[in-house]
Amino acid sequence: MEPIGGYFSLELPLHGVYHSRALALNTGRNCLEYILRVRKYRKVYIPYYTCDVLLEPFRKLDVAYEFYHINDALEIADQFVLQRGEALLFTNYFGLKQRYIEKLASQYGKQLIVDNTQAFYSKPIEGIDTFYTCRKFFGVPDGAYLYIDRTLDEELDQDVSWERMTFLNKRIDLGAEAGYADFKELSHSLIGHPIKRMSRLTERMMYSIDYQAVAQQRRDNFHYLHEQLAPSNLLQLKINDDAVPMVYPYFSEGNGLRERLIDNKVFVARYWPNVLEWAPSGSFESKLTSQVQHLPIDQRYGRNEMNRIIEIIENEK
Repeated sequence: MEPIGGYFSLELPLHGVYHSRALALNTGRNCLEYILRVRKYRKVYIPYYTCDVLLEPFRKLDVAYEFYHINDALEIADQFVLQRGEALLFTNYFGLKQRYIEKLASQYGKQLIVDNTQAFYSKPIEGIDTFYTCRKFFGVPDGAYLYIDRTLDEELDQDVSWERMTFLNKRIDLGAEAGYADFKELSHSLIGHPIKRMSRLTERMMYSIDYQAVAQQRRDNFHYLHEQLAPSNLLQLKINDDAVPMVYPYFSEGNGLRERLIDNKVFVARYWPNVLEWAPSGSFESKLTSQVQHLPIDQRYGRNEMNRIIEIIENEK
């Protein structure tokens, strides 16, 4: 029985949930573990250019994996034929590869796994196992969504997230730098965390988001940066009308841009340092890791912040 009265909780609006038909879990890597446990694959092809946490469920379940290369269109460069019991995992890089994923789905069918952790707004394809994460797009402590047409034959516990809120609270009260150590500690604490249902707190926070407004702001910021930076960007980016990008990936040959951005308090993530250990030296993936700056375009920012980013980059040339 829910209590009536007493002290107030957080005042969060109710806008609804975007992935209403998905299975709501606690982390993206656990969505992948869920897929591997249900499908019982013996081997999965995965890109060199991906986060090292992706390997966690493979190692845990002793499922074989093999790396493949991507090209400068962020599409698969290698050739292979999937055998029975094998699957192909492809990442929807920066939320820009939905049309390519549709082609892969036609080619590989149910043997395709779509990693949409960088593409929260991309629609799932019927019958294709697809997973999303919440933290890359919104200010929440955890949470993920999984589309799959089979379920594990076990009851999942519900996660609890209130202790993971420190970095979010510190960013508001004390600033971004003050909460960064807590953010890193949270990321480390999720290693080895079992599959659970999304926490009530994260679920409630995800209901409070104005998804349409967020999508429009991200598109506007991406297009504005692209208009200014496309001539000097070594990545040939294409964005479909329905795409909602995670960041603006800016690829340049020069050194020092990342440090200059950070010195000017434009915090750019590096995806992913582990690739330098996995991929051959001089490979396209190693260049992506070393030379692509992932410029923030999210819903917190508008034209003034985009102009500030452009000015820093233009002064670097």
